[in-house]
Amino acid sequence: MKTSQSQPLVGFIGAGNMARALAGGLIQNGWQKSRLALADPDPNQCLGAQQALGVPVHADNATLAATADILVLAVKPQALAEVARSIRAAVQSKRPLVISVAAGVRLVDLARWLGSELPIVRVMPNTAALVGSGASGMYANSFVTSEQRNEAESILRAVGVAIWVEDESLMDVVTAVSGSGPAYFFLAMEALEEAAIESGLPAPQARLLALETAYGAAKMALEGHEEPALLRQRVTSPGGTTEQAVRVLEERGIRTMFRDAVRAAIQRADELAKLFGKDA
Repeated sequence: MKTSQSQPLVGFIGAGNMARALAGGLIQNGWQKSRLALADPDPNQCLGAQQALGVPVHADNATLAATADILVLAVKPQALAEVARSIRAAVQSKRPLVISVAAGVRLVDLARWLGSELPIVRVMPNTAALVGSGASGMYANSFVTSEQRNEAESILRAVGVAIWVEDESLMDVVTAVSGSGPAYFFLAMEALEEAAIESGLPAPQARLLALETAYGAAKMALEGHEEPALLRQRVTSPGGTTEQAVRVLEERGIRTMFRDAVRAAIQRADELAKLFGKDA
């Protein structure tokens, strides 16, 4: 982590949950509060961010865009065109590294709204960033330097893990896997909990077992050195209960369902990207 004297000023356009999570993660990793700032026209968002983080806040996006060395666009994708155009002059003058965490908005559209030849990194975070366990995909345009890539990565790594993809089309796959992925696991937890309740366990116990089992499995996969397939094999004793349960899941087509689900999410991500950029 850089010293306070060498830390760039990171500005967040938007003061909602994701901006607060990223700023909070940076603070926990030693970033000076004086080198962070948020902007949002909603006074309630500004007040909430200031109370939660203790960093400077602004009501005017362009004021912050004119001073930030790194500018994080943390607004809803359907609002990004209007916001980007409103700060275009300030961004063109300051020429910061721009990081967009707006899901589905492509770099060609960002460049059209903000102006040409800007270093822009597109990021797809997920909701687990709110608890410091995010999984983000990142893609940089050709104007982003190696140092700027490192700076962008350090911001996302403050709230979890981050990977780079070298083809922007793969951001739709990232969206389908990690962006939408928490919902898949929540659904699995929900289904396991319901099955336990239907089989006689009281609801509080069913929920606790389902959630802790999911957590423990993820922890084993993350902290070990074995692939999930091998971990599954190790807990699946021949002729045992796990083998019977896994057999039912395989016969009912769990792999096909996940494959189809991911493909459907990829297709929808492409559709939304076209929609967000259309005539904007």
